Amino acid sequence: MVTFCKDVNCPSSPELLAFQCGETSAKEGGKIERHLAVCEFCASEVEFYQHYPQAEESIAKVEIPIPLLELAEALLGNKHKDFSTLNKLLCENESVKI
Repeated sequence: MVTFCKDVNCPSSPELLAFQCGETSAKEGGKIERHLAVCEFCASEVEFYQHYPQAEESIAKVEIPIPLLELAEALLGNKHKDFSTLNKLLCENESVKI
């Protein structure tokens, strides 16, 4: 089964955005073009940037709160449909009703 995601050989999102905006060298652009010919995920990302241009201003990076990170990891890492970690996280907050 083929997975639809980035892998270690994929250019980063900022590199793909620079490519889409024409801000890469000819050598780097050629390398990315060859990659896009074989990587559906990155090709889709570049197509997304064509349809939805990114803002020029810089966005400050912030740390994700630990409870939110744990919840995301429980949801995204749940390949075996084991909800024990998710239920534990939800039960720690008494205001959440399940």
